[in-house]
Amino acid sequence: MRLADGIDLPLTEELARNVGPAGIDIAYQRLGDPAGPPVLLIMGMAAQLIHWPDSFCQELAGHGLHLIRFDNRDAGRSTHLTNAPAPNLPAVLAGDLSTVSYTLSDMAADTVGLLDVLGIDSAHVVGASMGGAIAQTVAIEHPARVRSLTAIMSTTGDASVGQAAPEVLSVLFAGPPGNTRDEVVAHALRVFRAAGSSGFDTDEAELAARAGLAFDRGHDPLGIARQAVASVASGDRTARLAAIAAPTLVIHGLADRLCDASGGRAIAAAIPGAELWLVEGQGHDLPPALRPELARRIAAHVRRAEAGRIRSFRASAPGVQ
Repeated sequence: MRLADGIDLPLTEELARNVGPAGIDIAYQRLGDPAGPPVLLIMGMAAQLIHWPDSFCQELAGHGLHLIRFDNRDAGRSTHLTNAPAPNLPAVLAGDLSTVSYTLSDMAADTVGLLDVLGIDSAHVVGASMGGAIAQTVAIEHPARVRSLTAIMSTTGDASVGQAAPEVLSVLFAGPPGNTRDEVVAHALRVFRAAGSSGFDTDEAELAARAGLAFDRGHDPLGIARQAVASVASGDRTARLAAIAAPTLVIHGLADRLCDASGGRAIAAAIPGAELWLVEGQGHDLPPALRPELARRIAAHVRRAEAGRIRSFRASAPGVQ
């Protein structure tokens, strides 16, 4: 099957029904070797499963991994909470949570619910941006389900770290993002130009194709706003991150102007034994030239965690080979 950025991958899109405590539908795709270590990919705010670039997924799958990428609630082809209150971000920032429909804990429960539907007892969890915050929440609240954690271009929820540059915010919120497909694609390209990697080439044709496909799959500005207030309302995770025992890899671009690298540094400082990889020139994206090395590092992290699980099992069950 030829996907948005021209990569052929053997996959189909499926819909998991009655997922998690909320009983929602989750659209997902499985890629790679079903017998390989399971790797769950969680995307961020305003993003869909297709925002994990197909070529990046192909790189990861080439390391013998079993990938699952999916649409969060209020994104793409998963359930959109259209009957929820209209989110009021300024009010939430001021402490009024009356328009918050859910939190990152609920999204973490969705994630674990998808594993339940797929019959997967635990997985290596990889999250980008808000997806990294959801992945942290899964590791905090459902530790038995997480074999390893990878957080990419994410933060702790502490408002003093991981800030966006004012000039990026001005692009992000400079008028409505548009209603038509062409308007939404144009806005997405403006945001990528402001927040993307300065040290790597960007394929704008790929970005435009993916933005257009995301519009076709389920453009929902109110859904994005509900995700935004959920993230704000969930607060600071820093103290709770100390309880994470899963092997953790933190990846953050030093040129990230949407989520400053102080966010990644704070995650790594808060989680015991976490490994931190700071990438010169990477912004708030997964640029094509960086994808092979990103995949290699994540795959190596997964393999180390798998080897650790085997050693722990053998130590707890003497005589078992």
